[in-house]
Amino acid sequence: MSRFRKPEKVDSLAGFRTEETEPTVPYGLLKAARKSGQLNLSGRGLTEVPQNVYRLNVDTPEEADKNVSFGASERWWEQTDLTKLLLSSNLLTQLSDDITLLPGLTTLDLHDNQLSSLPGALGELQELQQLRVSHNQLTTLPVEVCSLQNLRSLTVQQNQLESLPEELGQLKNLTELDLSNNHLKGLPSGLGRLTCLQKLNLSDNKLSSLPDNVKMLDCSKNQLTDIPASLSGMLALEQLYLRHNKLRLFPQLPAPFLHVLPEQITLLSTLTRLDLTNNDITILPASLSLLPNLKVLLLEGNPLRGIRRDLLTKGTNELLKYLRGRIKEEPERAGEGHTAMTLPSQASVNVHSIKTLKSLVYSEKQAGVIPDEVFDAAADQGVTTVNFSKNQLTSIPPRLVEFHSSLSDVNLGFNKLTCCSPDVCKLLQLTHIDLRNNQLSDLPPDMKSLTKLRSIILNYNRFKSIPEVLYQISSLETVLLGNNQVGAVDPGLLMKLVNLSTLDLSNNDLLNVPPELGLCSSLRCLSLEGNPFRSPRAAIVAKGTDAVMEYLRSRIPT
Repeated sequence: MSRFRKPEKVDSLAGFRTEETEPTVPYGLLKAARKSGQLNLSGRGLTEVPQNVYRLNVDTPEEADKNVSFGASERWWEQTDLTKLLLSSNLLTQLSDDITLLPGLTTLDLHDNQLSSLPGALGELQELQQLRVSHNQLTTLPVEVCSLQNLRSLTVQQNQLESLPEELGQLKNLTELDLSNNHLKGLPSGLGRLTCLQKLNLSDNKLSSLPDNVKMLDCSKNQLTDIPASLSGMLALEQLYLRHNKLRLFPQLPAPFLHVLPEQITLLSTLTRLDLTNNDITILPASLSLLPNLKVLLLEGNPLRGIRRDLLTKGTNELLKYLRGRIKEEPERAGEGHTAMTLPSQASVNVHSIKTLKSLVYSEKQAGVIPDEVFDAAADQGVTTVNFSKNQLTSIPPRLVEFHSSLSDVNLGFNKLTCCSPDVCKLLQLTHIDLRNNQLSDLPPDMKSLTKLRSIILNYNRFKSIPEVLYQISSLETVLLGNNQVGAVDPGLLMKLVNLSTLDLSNNDLLNVPPELGLCSSLRCLSLEGNPFRSPRAAIVAKGTDAVMEYLRSRIPT
């Protein structure tokens, strides 16, 4: 039986109803919903929610009144409480208080309707975890919504909100809040109490101040004139978007100056402008001159050694010409402060980079193997980053496991790897791995042990499907599989990746896109261009992720 007590409630409006035809839902859908706990009524042109939907778990189903025997699969009294109700892309103008007859709801999707208000009765849905009310006409949020203690995702973008209830700070388990494209001029002080909040989108509003406790903060297209000093204390912040504002001032950040340029900067092949003014850089790596598209290099205000001051005034071209000339000399000169170690292979390991940046770089050497001397130089140094890209490696160097206790970032892109060694599965601290431009067609099943992995880059390989093991790594936020031969995607498995925000499947062999992919609510960036499918049309794909996801949801069969 249902674990929720069913209210003894009759239809109080029964005697007052007009003869207008009430919208109906096919009986087969309701019957299936009693078993699955899910009901999808998206895109049905509904102007109101039918009463038999609200009363799904209250009323006795029709078959109970018939003189028939029930098989094991037809026991209506063993029905499941409705947990997911999808009502998006309809013509709803209001939601009845009868929503309280569905107390087991964990997901309620009302986006893309004509709602101008929400009932306070929503506050009684204490199991609710996801509330989607974007693309409506809401001017306020009922304060009762702030009592939903299990709510994790609240998406209210594309409405007409001008203010938010102060009680918003009571949503202690909220991890995602999208308030973009509204008319907000200020934020409630209680927003700072949302300690679990990871993603906050405030773009396209009229804000003049900011909150200070999130991982991803999007405040594009507002009216910000300065950034609060509290930004320097946002230690969890990973992504900050402030484009299209009126900024005049930026606060002092906790890490005051750059002292050393990382070796990986030479991988930024499309970089055109690099502004390093007013830092504490003393040494400029000659390899900077190898950046093929660099047109502007600004260095004023640094205590540079080994470069004549008059050379700095001659402009970028002269400076890069000077640095290219240095490449022909000793890779590192003792008087420049770096220590280098020349190996029998004539390679150079930057010991300074290993000790200070915990970074081991042996890139663009066209090497078939990584010399033991390279690993020896980094022994017991707590290396966190390894870059062995742009070589001729056919297998992953087995000595990588020596860094298993500290290694978090590995770049093995642009090699000739045909398989991914199970040794990678021992790198339990790994958060990022780059395997682009290889010859891989599968990944080892034991990669599921990489419980900290957040991003994996697999572009330009030979994958014919999304590797099964990726569906089991729930920490993943970014999966890039562009330019492979992927022929299918399983949205049911993909939905288990609750943190996945970026998925690149561009230029693959997808003949169709399953509509259920639109239910992967965590996706913020979905790339599908360059595939042979006919639906969604190219015009919809070109509009971006939101348009594609909305289209897919509208095509879910019911």
